[in-house]
Amino acid sequence: MRSSAAKLRYGCHRTSARQPLALRIGIHSGPAVAGVIGTKKFIYDLWGDTVNTASRMESHGIPGAIQVRDETLALLEDDFEFEALGTIEAKSLGPMPLFLLTGRKAVARPEP
Repeated sequence: MRSSAAKLRYGCHRTSARQPLALRIGIHSGPAVAGVIGTKKFIYDLWGDTVNTASRMESHGIPGAIQVRDETLALLEDDFEFEALGTIEAKSLGPMPLFLLTGRKAVARPEP
């Protein structure tokens, strides 16, 4: 995930100023509903508390970073490293503990 975000950050440029694109990414895990809406122009969309939480995390995010909640941390902590960011107060969601995804964990190689 982080390597893909890094490729986007350094691979995309604004056409006029040639400045790096600074993405803010919020990832939350849980149920969501997806569907196609519209009758003339179709749009694929996602709904639910999980999507709203990820959106709140993104809007409070750090440019160039991937923030996750504790639910996502529990799913990814075996393979990725995280840094605790503290708690934010999110509108209509209350206090949210956030973690910064800092990279993949080093894989121990078996000795020959």
